[in-house]
Amino acid sequence: MTVRWVPLLFALLASAAPASAAQPPLEAADFLLPNESKMTPFKDRVPMVFVTSNQPEWKTLKGFWTEGTQEDADPASGQKVTRKVVKLKVPLGLTQAPVVPAENAMTVEKWVLGKQLYYDKIMSTNGSVACATCHAPTRGFSDGKRTSTGINDALGPINSPTVFNSAYNRFQFWDGRGSSLEDQAQGPVGNNKEMFGGKADPWEEAVARLRANAGYVKAFNAVFGHAPTRDAAAKAIATYERTVLLGNSLHDKAEAAMRKRVIEEESGKFVLKSEDYASALKDEFATKGTALKDLGLDAATDAGKTDELGKRLLAGRDLFFNKARCTNCHTGDTYTDHGFHNLGIGAKDGELPLDEFGRFVRLPTGHKDTALVGAFKTPGTRGLLWTAPYMHSGDEKTLEQVVDFYDRGGNVNAWLSEKMRDTAAESAYIKARAEGKPVDPAVKTYGPTKKPIIPLKLNLTAQEKADLVLFLRALNGDPLDPIVADPEKFTGK
Repeated sequence: MTVRWVPLLFALLASAAPASAAQPPLEAADFLLPNESKMTPFKDRVPMVFVTSNQPEWKTLKGFWTEGTQEDADPASGQKVTRKVVKLKVPLGLTQAPVVPAENAMTVEKWVLGKQLYYDKIMSTNGSVACATCHAPTRGFSDGKRTSTGINDALGPINSPTVFNSAYNRFQFWDGRGSSLEDQAQGPVGNNKEMFGGKADPWEEAVARLRANAGYVKAFNAVFGHAPTRDAAAKAIATYERTVLLGNSLHDKAEAAMRKRVIEEESGKFVLKSEDYASALKDEFATKGTALKDLGLDAATDAGKTDELGKRLLAGRDLFFNKARCTNCHTGDTYTDHGFHNLGIGAKDGELPLDEFGRFVRLPTGHKDTALVGAFKTPGTRGLLWTAPYMHSGDEKTLEQVVDFYDRGGNVNAWLSEKMRDTAAESAYIKARAEGKPVDPAVKTYGPTKKPIIPLKLNLTAQEKADLVLFLRALNGDPLDPIVADPEKFTGK
């Protein structure tokens, strides 16, 4: 089945000629009310529906993007109509569908518009930067740099977070200042280190550029029933970003193998074993799957190592969930608690500069919480091999360096997260000091009470570090479907 109206839409978008119809005044740049008569008729709108692995239909879908039909009732007439529909096969390991706001229902037409906006440099003042400049599919929907370079070669202060699975994020941006993808999509256009180099209101300028493009005017009217606006552009971009889903990692496949094994055994003990990882690896060797590259394996020479690697992967998983304490923050399907924690990133000689205060700065006045001084959002751990360098600073270039960072307990500072601290050692220090006993002079103390802050060292062995990194590699996942990752592809064929 071919989505015939997609090429037609982009033939219109390709035109940069000014729109012939009079445009709304720019004071209406933020939002407009829809005119249904301008919109694509209900019967021709193609909804997009997420299907997860716990739904029976999931197994019948051959790929991420499957086109079909469904019966719907036209809200205007109440009559039943048969419409095209696109079913999106949520990757293995993501057990819940992304939440879609009621005010921004997903349709293919809106998704196509959002994808075009995401890759179009028209969103920047001088036409030099697009969303994809700092969030490129070829670089893990990030940019591979320590910190990003925006308009006029302006160097940003922070590492570009990946769009992978951002649809599940409770907060957007490292400091959590965005509450949704729609909110996040509006930020870069007004940032003078990302897309804005003008003198007036950044979104008024961006909307003016969109309204000067006949193709975009036509597309916005078809999708939203009005000319381009900030609200509609944010909704369209968010619709595209909501489909940047990463899963189906070797670890997910091992868990699927475990469930199959337990059901066949009728044991009821749903516990991963090394043989489950070995089984998943054997399938990867048989199909020459992408996980082989993730783990640094050669299909020709390493096929006999599945049992040994299975044991190492299980050991790495056990470390992740136990001794290495990764699940203190990295939990759930996307391996994040959606919280904010101070790891000491940016601390110098035990002191934290103001520009590293993170979440605390973004909290509204009257609600400042000192527990969030220097705290930044917990990132997910899927796709790590594509999204280096790591941390909000981009300081850690490899997974090995990340593991070493946590092994030493992060960087000491007055606001270091309790999850990173050796609270038992701190209590012992306070007790010894009160009793007049000798204390470690290397321990950093803060404030009038001279509160000790002692990072918790994990004391991982070299082998444990290697096994933990191997497990992190096994969380990487399959490459995204080209319909999402290829800027030029807009249909399921």
